[in-house]
Amino acid sequence: MQDLKARYKLFAISVGTLIQKLPKNTINIAYSNQLIRSSSLPGTNYRAACRGKSLPDFINKLKIVEEELDESIYFLELLEHFNTDLKTPLNGLIKEANELLAITVKSIQTARTKSRNK
Repeated sequence: MQDLKARYKLFAISVGTLIQKLPKNTINIAYSNQLIRSSSLPGTNYRAACRGKSLPDFINKLKIVEEELDESIYFLELLEHFNTDLKTPLNGLIKEANELLAITVKSIQTARTKSRNK
């Protein structure tokens, strides 16, 4: 759990660091504002999930993590389209977000299986 908490935090920090490097224009500002929110929420919701009151509560919070990661990927892809000079670091963040998303989806599936077997 601690490793995953650290990965979510590092993801949010890495996104913030990259956003600071983006040229200031209308598109980058709008997409960056959305991305800052969506990239930091998976970590906060994962932490909340770890303190969930029940298995359904845990699953519900992980579903929020899943949605925010998917949103982050979308805005990273949009920024990549408009900032081709930053394609490599944006691709790295998209890759990490996809890995975190896969872990989250698998965790939801595992939790649902446990819930059904009770």
